Amino acid sequence: MRKIKLYIAISLNGKIARPDGSVDWLENIPNPEKTDYGYAEFMDSVDTTIQGYNTYNQVINWDIEFPYKGKKNYVLTNKKQMENTKFVEFITKNHVRFITQLKEEEGGDIWLIGGSQANTLIFNAGLLDEIRVFVMPIILSGGIDLFDAFPTETHLKLIETKSYSSGVVEMKY
Repeated sequence: MRKIKLYIAISLNGKIARPDGSVDWLENIPNPEKTDYGYAEFMDSVDTTIQGYNTYNQVINWDIEFPYKGKKNYVLTNKKQMENTKFVEFITKNHVRFITQLKEEEGGDIWLIGGSQANTLIFNAGLLDEIRVFVMPIILSGGIDLFDAFPTETHLKLIETKSYSSGVVEMKY
């Protein structure tokens, strides 16, 4: 069975984005060694992505080429009139059932990109297999939490921690 992995950066106070969804603050984290924090290796291990509509909307407005080409990409939304694109298929209903079936298909791991609503939906459904959080050395004055509203209270098992010279700490659960 395929695994769903959340690989995500957060501020020290648990924010994944500013209130408007912007992640521009990530570019301001000093990274003198130009480390990719295992991103290239992680990307090689996944062949599918899942993200919420708000996250997708942020990505397509970055004015860059779609960053997940070569992967099968799904966007979870409740908007009924969405048309699939060259790179993305919109899932507009029965999200949990769709993701459960997706995990049972042959293939590589699945990257849960975010945002907080998708994270909570998949976490609460018991479908999230791994959480890799990169805590960035910054506190944001407001923003979007890692999990939306009501994640299920769950004790996690810490698998690994890593610290980087940039001040970033990686935790794998």
